[in-house]
Amino acid sequence: MPNQQQIQLDRVFHALGDPTRRAVLRRLSGGPAAVSELARPFKMALPSFTQHLNVLEECGLVRSRKAGRVRTYQLVPKPLKAAESWMVEQRSLWEKRLDQLDDYLMQMKEREE
Repeated sequence: MPNQQQIQLDRVFHALGDPTRRAVLRRLSGGPAAVSELARPFKMALPSFTQHLNVLEECGLVRSRKAGRVRTYQLVPKPLKAAESWMVEQRSLWEKRLDQLDDYLMQMKEREE
């Protein structure tokens, strides 16, 4: 049974799996922006675009604030750091496994000679 951290990580990777959402995060890395500014580069209806923003907000990658009629989004880096930590762990594991395979293959080659 997945724990809360695993569920959160799944949501983050789901959000990162879409190029539109990654582009929004890239833009927000430069600072907060209003929905209209974020949506401008994309050729889609505003309701479709706001669904992308909702996915990002639900997984905690962005936070929104409304001032009058303008909703502004900003990046929340903490979930990205959790995803990065997971990837670093996986990389370390696979590098170790590949090193073990390399050692094994070298031993096999030496035995053949």
